[in-house]
Order: sequence, then C-alpha cells, then structure tokens
Amino acid sequence: MTLTTAGMHPAAESPAPAPVLSVRDLSISFPSEAGPVKAVRQVSFDVLPGRTLGIVGESGSGKSATAMGIMGLLPEAAHVSGSVLLGGRDLVGLNDRQLSAVRGKGIGMVFQDPLSALTPIFSVGRQLSDALRVHQSLTKQAAWNRAVELLDLVGIPDPQRSARSFPHEFSGGMRQRVVIALAMANSPSVIVADEPTTALDVTVQAQILGVLRTAQAETGAGMVLITHDLGVVAGYADEVAVMYAGRIVEQAGARELFGRPTMPYTIGLLGAVPRPQARADRPLVPITGEPPSLVKVAAGCSFADRCPAAVDACRTQEPALAAVPGHGQVACLRAGDIADGHLSANSLFPAVADTEEHRGAGPGGEVVLRVAGLAKTFPITKGALLKRRVGTLHAVSDVSFELRAGQTLGLVGESGSGKTTTLLEIMRLRQPEGGRIEIAGTDVAAQGSPERARELRRAVQIVMQDPTGSLDPRLSVFQLLAEPLQAVGAGRETIQARVSELLHLVQLDASVTDRFPASLSGGQRQRVGIARALATEPRIVVLDEPVSALDVSVQASIVNLLTKLQRELGLAYLIVAHDLAVMRHVSDRIAVMYLGHIIETGDTEDLFTNPRHPYTEALLSAIPVPDPQLERSREHIVLKGEQPSASRLPSGCVFVDRCPLYRLLDEGLRQRCRTERPLLGSAGPGSGHRHACHAR
Repeated sequence: MTLTTAGMHPAAESPAPAPVLSVRDLSISFPSEAGPVKAVRQVSFDVLPGRTLGIVGESGSGKSATAMGIMGLLPEAAHVSGSVLLGGRDLVGLNDRQLSAVRGKGIGMVFQDPLSALTPIFSVGRQLSDALRVHQSLTKQAAWNRAVELLDLVGIPDPQRSARSFPHEFSGGMRQRVVIALAMANSPSVIVADEPTTALDVTVQAQILGVLRTAQAETGAGMVLITHDLGVVAGYADEVAVMYAGRIVEQAGARELFGRPTMPYTIGLLGAVPRPQARADRPLVPITGEPPSLVKVAAGCSFADRCPAAVDACRTQEPALAAVPGHGQVACLRAGDIADGHLSANSLFPAVADTEEHRGAGPGGEVVLRVAGLAKTFPITKGALLKRRVGTLHAVSDVSFELRAGQTLGLVGESGSGKTTTLLEIMRLRQPEGGRIEIAGTDVAAQGSPERARELRRAVQIVMQDPTGSLDPRLSVFQLLAEPLQAVGAGRETIQARVSELLHLVQLDASVTDRFPASLSGGQRQRVGIARALATEPRIVVLDEPVSALDVSVQASIVNLLTKLQRELGLAYLIVAHDLAVMRHVSDRIAVMYLGHIIETGDTEDLFTNPRHPYTEALLSAIPVPDPQLERSREHIVLKGEQPSASRLPSGCVFVDRCPLYRLLDEGLRQRCRTERPLLGSAGPGSGHRHACHAR
C-alpha cells in the first residue's frame, strides 16, 4: 500500500518503486481446545526498498505471529491463508526445504532473544561463515574473512578475536549485533526485526538501532520493525501499522499517525506512553478493559467494548480499512468525526481531574531507610572440580542514600551497574559485607530479638519484575494473599477481611479470589503481586522493574495505581527500572548507578532538566520519544563500547573508558580522570543535586 504524504501533489511524485514484500489478506489461526485462535486476520501491507514499516500493538495483537508467518516459522498445526510475495514469489505454501533457500538470502530476521537465536556450541564467526556458505559459493577462508568484516561493520570490538568467541561470552547488546550481522550477511531484500531492542538498556538500544540503520543502508533492504515501543517507531519507521485483535486498524506515515492519530485505539496507546518531557505530576491515561478473545471473535469492531467513541453500529459491523484524506487508512466508523476534530483525544481519553494530586514533591516524612557505604563483592573462581579464586567482582561500592516515608527513590543505570544487587542486599536484612543499612532506625546488623527481626521483615516487602514467575501457579489468588498473613500469625477472620481489603486496594474484583495466576492477564497478575507485598502493611516496598513486562496501556494503569497507593498509605518506594520515562512519573529522587557506584543523584525534575554527569546525559538522550519530529531532530549521545567488567575497576573515574567528555579535556584533567576517583559533590550551595565528575 502506498501512502501519500499530506500536502504533496500526486503529479509531483516520482514513480513509486516496486515493493520488495507484499502481504495480502494474510490470516493465521492456531488450534485450541476452545476452538481455532484467529491470531492474524486479513492483514495486508507493502514494504518498499530502503523503507521501514513499523508494526505496533499490545501483546496478543498478532504482531509476532505476522512476522513468523512471513518467515514461514509457524508450527505445523498453524493454518495460513493469503499471500506473502517476496520478489513476486508467494512464500505461503512452500515447504521447509524451499523456505530454507529463501531465509537468510531473500529475507533475514532479527529475533527478540539473541541468545536463543544463536547456537551455543559454535563460535560466532563459524555461525556467520556457515550462513554465508549456505547461500554463496565461498571458500572457508573467504567466508571467514567476510564474517570478520560483518562483525566489524556492526561494531563488535576486535572482530578478528571476537569471531572466535562463543555467544555466552558476549553481552546482550553484542549478541544482538551478531544476530543483525547474520540477518544482513547475504544482502537480503527484506529484514524482519521482531522486538530487537526489548530486553536491552536504553543506551544499548540506541546502539542497536544505529546498527540496524547500518544494516539497512548496506543492503538497501526494506524492513519490518515489530515493537511495543512507540518511541522507537517514531524515530525509525517511515510508515506505521497499528494492530489490534489480529487486524491492522490504522496505517499511515509515521509523521501523520503520530501527529494526528485517527483510530481511538491508537489515540489510547499514545496517551498511555510516559514521556520524558511531560509533567511528572500528571497521571498517565490507560486504556481500560482487556483485549478480546480471538477464539470466537464477536461481530462488530473488536475494540468497541474498550472504545469511548463506540456507537451501536460499532457492535454489529466490523469496519474495513478505509482511506482518510491526508492521513492513511483507518478501520473505524468514527474516523471522520475524529479526523475533522469533532472528537478530540482529550475528550476520548481524559486525564484524571486536575484537582486530584498525582504525586507529591514535598520533603517526605521520617527516614525509613538509610544506606551508608554499602559494598558487595563476589568471588571469581576457576576450575570444574577444584575451584580456586582468581579475582573479585565489585558489584556495589560505597553506595549511600536515604529514603523517606511517602517518597520514591529510583535507581537507574545499565544492566550490571549494581541496582538489583543493592536491592537484594537490603532485602537480606543482615549485616552487609561493607557499610551499614538502617530500616526504621534499626541497624539490620543489630536486630536483637527474633520478634524485632520479624518486624523488620514485615516492614520491607518486594514486588518482582515478572508477575508470572513470582506467583505460585498452584495457589489461587486468595491463597496467594493469605500466605504472608498466615506467616505472621493472622487468624482466619482477619485473613478473610484483609484479603478483601487488599483486592479493593489494588482495584481487583472479588471474583478473582478463586482464580489461578494462569487465568489472569499480565496486569491482573502484577496487581496480585502488589497486593501480596502490601499484605503485612509494610513501610517500604521494593520494586524491581515492576512494569517492564507489561504492555504500555497496562503499564500506565499500574503506575497510576502505585502512586495512588503511596499517597493513601504513606509508603516509601525503592524502585529499579530501565525505562527512564517511567522513572520520571514515579520517582521523587533518582540515583544514577554505573559499575556499582552512584555517580549522580538529585530531585527527579532537577536531574531530568539539568543533568550534570556525562553518563546521565547519555541515558536521558537515549530515551525514545513518541514524536517523530522531536525524536529525529534532537541530539542523541550514543556511548561507544561496552560497560567494562566490575572485576577490573578503573583506578580513576569508573566511566572514563566510555566518557564522551573525556576526549575534549586537556591532558592534565585527563590524567586526573584516569587516576583519581571523583567524589559525589554538590551542584551548588544547599543543593541536593550531587554528581561525581572532575570536569563538571
């Protein structure tokens, strides 16, 4: 489908190039005990050479099933109809042998999990050279040399040596670079990237997006980019297709779709996205309800039950994709009213009333958690049977902070920076290896009686990242919430009353008490996890990536719930998250960690508007913004290289090896950065904003 940019006269356009990939009426269903699951329904789109189509939507919308259908990687039980034309050849109906000749040569794929996409028993150079020799007549040496060139092209350091390394020896970002190198090895005409940056830090994500651009520029390929991150799509895609309940419900150019979304579902998705520039004292706007079952698709629009613009006709007639002048195509009976302004985004998804306070920015109450000089190391051992210590990993070094009642402290930084180790050291409630931890004025190393130890355990609870893995699948919701109450000796009547109270607190209906985690949605499971943490009436709740596994609309409702509970119960939150836009909405203060050290800390608004440390600046610049015009015009600081190992800390600044500011300094200051560890200093008299940098 060719989309016309608004305001451009058709006669002035050059002839559109032929699409490299044409998908027409693609439908995919899977068998189940309840009946066929219609995962993809009548999906059609074109991908042009050198252009990128972004496909977005909630989990279960059919994005990944569409990608697997294009690649022919669906299970045998799947039923596929429609056509997938690659260079004029229909891939639907080809057997696995025929598709194997196409995959890697005509069409390449970048998978979400690079570790499972790579064979662990072969070196990365061997895997790349094998991929080349399968489709090209190359000698072993020529293929190896080309593999080294590809590793160099995607930014792998020392490619000659790295080619002999195995996947487990690489970081997540480096493994994803290898997968991109595999996808581009034979210069395919199409690259399909399925959630290529989901599990990566924002700084690594920025690097990987740069590598994808390189791959596309080298091959001239058209790209299908599947992601739930609307900011990534805004900065990268040329056209965007929004999927819901297995269908494309809106498709337009990126600037047109983000500038004037016309499908209520698209409007809701954009309203639920936390934005780093937005006011942090305003709540996010979630989409209420759950996506429909795809087993027995009801008549009418699949979004009707969640749509604030739905009319009676929406429940009886499923709208087809129809052109909207100056925009693209939209499947909505109210598209005309929205396009001409009769229905606005604010009227469809209004924010919580301004009179309701979202998150306070006051000084907070008493100090409920004090950490001073915290240190934690791990031994590095060698040997299969007789292990010997060959080094020390410095996971956390001299970390200090305070947390007050009613406030939230966010710990941010890349993977390996020591955030989770800090949380776990606090949750152990025992004498740390180094430093001091006080909870509610009590030193955890001097708890005294067992009763006092139990009080401390009740005072600190945790909400885990993965609600599915943190809830026992054999227990019902009632049993899950009753378990911590039974552990502290609560009676039956007390438990009954408290479970009802907890369900009300986290806005779950009492009907879920008899259900098991497998029958709950992701958002419902996380609400149960939050309720379980609140069961013993803690003063401190530790949250380890509490929304990273959730869709953007569900994420918005969980963020709003957490802030509501904090306001009502006076809770103190210590939160770890890699999404800095979310952190701006939930945190009163932020501490930035790198290689086990806090290198900058301050009030959230001050740190976002006036970052002082070069690493903080790089983190903030890497946050994707769901606005194509802003995202493509702002400066991005892309860090070079990988975070060094915590087993070999630099003698000076821990950030010196990757610091973009270091290259601009005079030799005297450079020497100081290399040899002297900077201390956290104040950004000004009386300021709580502190940073550790010799040059600032």
